[in-house]
Amino acid sequence: MKEKRITTILYGIVLALIIIPILFPFIWMLMSSFKTQVDIISWPPKFIFKPVMQNYNRVFVEQNFLQYMQNSLIVSTVSVFFSLLLGLPAAYSIARYKQKKLSIFILVARLMPGISFLMPWYIVFSRLRLMDSYIALILSHMLIALPLVVWVMSPYFDSVPRELEEAAMVDGLTQQSAFLKILLPLSGPGVVTATTLSFIFSWNNFMFSQVLSQQKTRTLPIAVYNFLSYVEVDWGAVMAAAVTIMAPAIILTMFFQKYVVKGLTMGAVKG
Repeated sequence: MKEKRITTILYGIVLALIIIPILFPFIWMLMSSFKTQVDIISWPPKFIFKPVMQNYNRVFVEQNFLQYMQNSLIVSTVSVFFSLLLGLPAAYSIARYKQKKLSIFILVARLMPGISFLMPWYIVFSRLRLMDSYIALILSHMLIALPLVVWVMSPYFDSVPRELEEAAMVDGLTQQSAFLKILLPLSGPGVVTATTLSFIFSWNNFMFSQVLSQQKTRTLPIAVYNFLSYVEVDWGAVMAAAVTIMAPAIILTMFFQKYVVKGLTMGAVKG
């Protein structure tokens, strides 16, 4: 009994040493979003203070963050939708027909730094007069989401027994119908995983939006620049904006956590 208690205590200590460094930046950011500028830069740091809402007032009233949030939501949702529409059949094809060359090509596209695509995107969209448009941002964000969908779903489809699909085709279904009615429902956790990860990567993307968007289609990560100037940095508003940006991603991850874990583990093991 004594050894078990010691083991439990040691486990708790190790867990705390892991969790505290991970959660501390977010807790500090959340606390700072309710502090005045004086409290934020004070030393030693203040952990007991009078909360204020002026930072969130600057974010949502003075800077119209709801418009930027709407832009981010449109770009992320539409880019993820089309990435799923194209990526799921592509992942199925790679898994069923062992298209290794195509999978390697998609992997290379996924591993290449996004900045290497930035100049070609800029030239193309400028000549097509699509700068500061949803189309430009959606297509550029699909460069992130589409390979991610393919690489999450390919091993997942590969782990589904082929016999299930063959039995459905014996019962009269076409291969396309078997994919829609049999494989996709069985691959639900994988689809949720791919959707969640793709949405988060798109929601947080900074680089493409920095170059391809302007005032009309500016997304949340770019809108944080509104609180930076040559004179000062409005740290309270920056922290409030950061909390606003992170909140949807955190809520989405917490809500679909069990599906994400299940999707990643089941797709990683074949058979």
